Amino acid sequence: MDMPGPSTRRTALRLGLLAGVGAVAAACGTKTDDRTVSEAPSSAAPTEPAVTNPTEALERLKAGGERFASGGVRRPDQDTAYRATLAAGQHPFACILSCVDSRVPPEIVFDQGLGDLFVTRTAGQVVDHAVLGSIQYGVAELKIPLLVVVGHEKCGAVKATVEAVEKNSAPSGTDIDSLVTAIKPAVAKAEEEKATDVLDASVRHNVTNIVADLGTKAILSAAVTAGTLKIVGARYDLDTGEVEWL
Repeated sequence: MDMPGPSTRRTALRLGLLAGVGAVAAACGTKTDDRTVSEAPSSAAPTEPAVTNPTEALERLKAGGERFASGGVRRPDQDTAYRATLAAGQHPFACILSCVDSRVPPEIVFDQGLGDLFVTRTAGQVVDHAVLGSIQYGVAELKIPLLVVVGHEKCGAVKATVEAVEKNSAPSGTDIDSLVTAIKPAVAKAEEEKATDVLDASVRHNVTNIVADLGTKAILSAAVTAGTLKIVGARYDLDTGEVEWL
């Protein structure tokens, strides 16, 4: 019998090594996008049932916030298969109006995924015509049942307003003045009640003021009256990661 040449032996060795690597990969799960194949979802279905009313929407959002604060995040609805299904349309269950602060991203804070939240962000959650129009669109066209205004601890926009009020600062002549003007009523209320922590009290009053104002707006007020929309306020704690519902 002819003995195999060097080239044949090298080929056999390579095939043997590849087979071994394949066996190990099959046992441990081959890495794809920092996730093993065994961990990849088997379907493109959302990880939670569809929300049908404001109460269910709030419960789902609260559950996500609690998971994030405790470190038990699921990061739902973020796989490639589910992403592809969203190209056909979106059905977010909550609209979030929050601050632009980089430490308070709603999808992460509430442990939600693609297509779950309809998010609008401005410094201090200040509402202008574009923001209001965006929120009204979400409620009217996408039938979103929950609107949450999220303020947060140590908000820079609120802090700047507190300082401007206390120092009786002149307007800066920039668009930042519009933020100060919008937040001033909250600061005035905090100072009127002689709050121990004026900044934090102002953050809370700013949220409740915005919630109250949104409740008077066309489309939103009608939806609230019909029971198809709930508007609530919340405060995010930077230190603990917890969301307090106001």
